[in-house]
Amino acid sequence: MTRKSLVVIGNGMAPGRVLETLIEVAPDAYDITIFNAESRVNYNRIMLSPVLSGEQTFDDIIIHGDGWYVEHGITLYKGHKVVAIDRAAKTVTSEHGETVSYDKLLIATGSNPFIIPLPGHDLPGVLTYRDLDDVNAMMIAARSGGRAVVIGGGLLGLEAAAGLLAQGMDVTVLHIMPTLMERQLDPSAGYLLQKELAGRGIDIRTSANTKEILGGSKVEGVLLDD
Repeated sequence: MTRKSLVVIGNGMAPGRVLETLIEVAPDAYDITIFNAESRVNYNRIMLSPVLSGEQTFDDIIIHGDGWYVEHGITLYKGHKVVAIDRAAKTVTSEHGETVSYDKLLIATGSNPFIIPLPGHDLPGVLTYRDLDDVNAMMIAARSGGRAVVIGGGLLGLEAAAGLLAQGMDVTVLHIMPTLMERQLDPSAGYLLQKELAGRGIDIRTSANTKEILGGSKVEGVLLDD
């Protein structure tokens, strides 16, 4: 039987699980090629918070190391962001000019972090929290200590705040709603969470609507609408 070509765009947890299942049920069905915008192997993004806090390292959260791809005959292009898909010719091209043909194409790129469109949002020192590059940037910023402001008191924002606190920074969380994690918690539970985090040394400001991110050559502060 002639093996077909499967191209996967993205190398996160979802495509990783798909490929595990595919290899289990039909190991000889496809020649598999993966384009990964990140310059690394597949890892557990859920465990980025322990990496940020210093409890674990990147090696601890790897799901599929380099050997796994070699073992299963998978071609992995690291650091190759896909810039073109030709559906007529059935090809995928990366920013480095690598073009691969496909019979089947799986697009599993995940989401991008939402950056609030405020004045100053593009200043150096304004970071997002999605992948290992973001975690590394936060850890570098934390080396000199100082203050960190986290905009957003949802789950990821609070995990980032806890990690930065563990790295030795003074942390303030700004949350637009009256209580934290309002999508998951009722007001009473949100209040108890706020009290617990404040007891750990995190400054929580609720009902705080950010109006502008301040700074010249880099971020220096935030201005609230009050």
